[in-house]
Amino acid sequence: MIFSEEWLKEWIDPKIGADALMDRLTMAGLEADGISAVANDFTGIIVGEVLSVQPHSDAKKLQVCSVSDGDNVYQVVCGAPNVRVGMKSPFAKTGAEIIVPKSNKPLKIEATKIRGIESNGMLCSAEELGLEEKSDGLLELPKFFSLGEDIRKLLKLDDISMELDLTPNRGDCLGIRGLAREIAVLTRQDYKEPSVSKITQQHSNELPIKITAKDQCPRYLGRIIKNIDLNAASPLWMQERLRRSGLRSIDPIVDVTNYVLMELGQPMHAFDYSKLAGGIEVRMAQDNEKLLLLDGKEVNLDPNILVIADHEKAVAMAGVMGGMETAVSAKTKDVFLECAFFSPLAIAGKARTFGMHTDASHRYERGVDYKLQKTAIDRATELLLDIVGGEAGPITEAVGNLPETVSVSLTYAKVNSVLGIDMPSEEVRDILLRLGFSVADESDDGMRVIVPSYRFDISIEADLIEELARIFGYDKIPKTSGLMRQSLDFKPEGEVPIRRMCDLLVDLGYQEVVTYSFVDPGHLRLLTKSPDAQVINLQNPISEEMSVMRSSLLPGLVSAYQYNANRQQERLRLFESGLVFSQKGEVVVQTAKLSGLISGERYPKNWNNNSKLNDFYDIKGDIEMLLDLRRLKSSVKFLDAEHPSMHPGQCAKITDSECNEIGHIGALDPFISQELGLGESIFLFELTLSELQKGSIPRAKLLSKYPEVTRDLAFVIDDSVVSADILENVRLNAGDCLVDLRIFDVYQGDAIEKGKKSIALGLTWQDPSRTLSDEEVNTIISSCVKALQEQFNAKLRN
Repeated sequence: MIFSEEWLKEWIDPKIGADALMDRLTMAGLEADGISAVANDFTGIIVGEVLSVQPHSDAKKLQVCSVSDGDNVYQVVCGAPNVRVGMKSPFAKTGAEIIVPKSNKPLKIEATKIRGIESNGMLCSAEELGLEEKSDGLLELPKFFSLGEDIRKLLKLDDISMELDLTPNRGDCLGIRGLAREIAVLTRQDYKEPSVSKITQQHSNELPIKITAKDQCPRYLGRIIKNIDLNAASPLWMQERLRRSGLRSIDPIVDVTNYVLMELGQPMHAFDYSKLAGGIEVRMAQDNEKLLLLDGKEVNLDPNILVIADHEKAVAMAGVMGGMETAVSAKTKDVFLECAFFSPLAIAGKARTFGMHTDASHRYERGVDYKLQKTAIDRATELLLDIVGGEAGPITEAVGNLPETVSVSLTYAKVNSVLGIDMPSEEVRDILLRLGFSVADESDDGMRVIVPSYRFDISIEADLIEELARIFGYDKIPKTSGLMRQSLDFKPEGEVPIRRMCDLLVDLGYQEVVTYSFVDPGHLRLLTKSPDAQVINLQNPISEEMSVMRSSLLPGLVSAYQYNANRQQERLRLFESGLVFSQKGEVVVQTAKLSGLISGERYPKNWNNNSKLNDFYDIKGDIEMLLDLRRLKSSVKFLDAEHPSMHPGQCAKITDSECNEIGHIGALDPFISQELGLGESIFLFELTLSELQKGSIPRAKLLSKYPEVTRDLAFVIDDSVVSADILENVRLNAGDCLVDLRIFDVYQGDAIEKGKKSIALGLTWQDPSRTLSDEEVNTIISSCVKALQEQFNAKLRN
């Protein structure tokens, strides 16, 4: 919401500075987004009139003009295409200064020669005054402006524009009227609502209105205005107010409806009356009904869309945008002015369904005052008659199912209990009355109030207490320690907390990222190979690049990698935990995942670190440390597997001893790297949290007082045998006293037969009650060697 201070002061003078006002609004829940000047800083620019225009003798595009300031006449060389005799325009006399915003340096106007002809001053465009970003000619001023008057004072250019970032529940502040009402409460003043003149009925013609969708459209008003003159221009004061509110002037009809939109917060629309057939019907659209909108886009409607229709066709998408076929044009003589209240639920999300967002839909989605329409249509009629003339007819009104009046009870004890302060009942009453609530019942203990028609966010006692707190001032509520019964969170010991896993990854040099749950469908298909039928599409996506729900965390991680790599970040270690989404029949299933990515060099650049790149075993080691958090003795296997995002030859599936899949780990598929223009040495993992969090409860036991026995065992085995199978075989045959088992060497070379590898194992035993003898250990080793020979045809090395 953008508004100008000058316009606001017509309704209320806050009697505080702009910065203080924005701070006060922010503390009241209406977040300030910024303040900006409405024009460039300049001096010495006045109203001038062009008395004569002669061609320049040495330049075809230049004109030599005589310009009067009311007292003297000056020769000015001008290149504007619209300069003409009799026009009034801003005139910068010699000595005037204009501050150029980009450089913040003053441009001083001096007498000079342009192509050999003397020029004393400059005729100015809107761009040079800072009123527009770009303009093609001089700014034309109204004829009634007096020569020599200061432009800054005349156009009130010492004004500022303020911008608020309103939350969705405060649709009542999407207009000057609502803001004035809010500021009046905050500053404990009364605001002045400009009066609307009584409209004299000049003809009796009416257009029949029928509401079929009574819940979706509780109220619809219309009025025919005949014999308008669209050759008239919107007054400069209106154009300026719209510009300072972020809207550009188009034509008098659109400008008036936009003006009422910004002033009262009520969207309106005007139809060309001659293009409407029979009457107006507010109904739901028919299946595949087509409508060409004002922006030139043709949309296919469905029965969930509310439309305004005549007796032949749909003429507007209710609460969103009008149709091209019934649009006002330069030939329009009669207009049908509409003003309606549409249910917020009927409009919510409909514009986004078609990739649109309009000022009207923005307000209707949040809720418009359902008692405002009569005032708004009279205000628009008054403005139109002043600008384009015409003859106003009677208002035709149709009513559907209007919202029921809401009442909420409030107890003073509850206010003091929740806020922790003693707020006098008189102050409670004053705040609520100023906010527009009316008292239905009152007692010593509290009151019951009627919620105003423009507040759709008030329904329970807590809402009223929130209103009291923000108007009283959050900064005035003293800090107190909470006095309440507290209980410790239940944390099962047999489950590894996700925070513990994240902390470990951070300790290992990873950085946590948070990405959107909405992803690019093309990106998702590339990384997951998901068929279109399995992709969950959003009905109202933010954009095409964020139109499907993620079925994996990897697309977000790869995008984060790509973003950072494009900014010269060569060594990256990223991880994310979050939900992924899949479709199982009619049900959307959410699964918690933990995923990570590493790339670049193994160690940070340092004088004593080598520059070796990460490989599969680096990320595998990180995963093994995560798995160690589970404190489970049962083995975890890394098995050859395939994954749509990973290299076919460098991918493993991680399973536990019960064959439950924990996740996948591997190198990024080279095809994906090539498609996305990524580097090499990118390794990924994606784990299912429910499996990863399965742990065991720690159990204390006495340490053995007896010495450990250690033996090393080396043997030659087929290259295809994986380490997990070897370790599992040894554990099964090494007895209950085995306390440590590790592979400490793998060798392939000239001394080893091709297709074979040498594996060296370190085994440690310790009995809790006695010292193990060499004979017992030798027996165990013989058993292990025999088992390895039988299962893998292993040969013991001497």
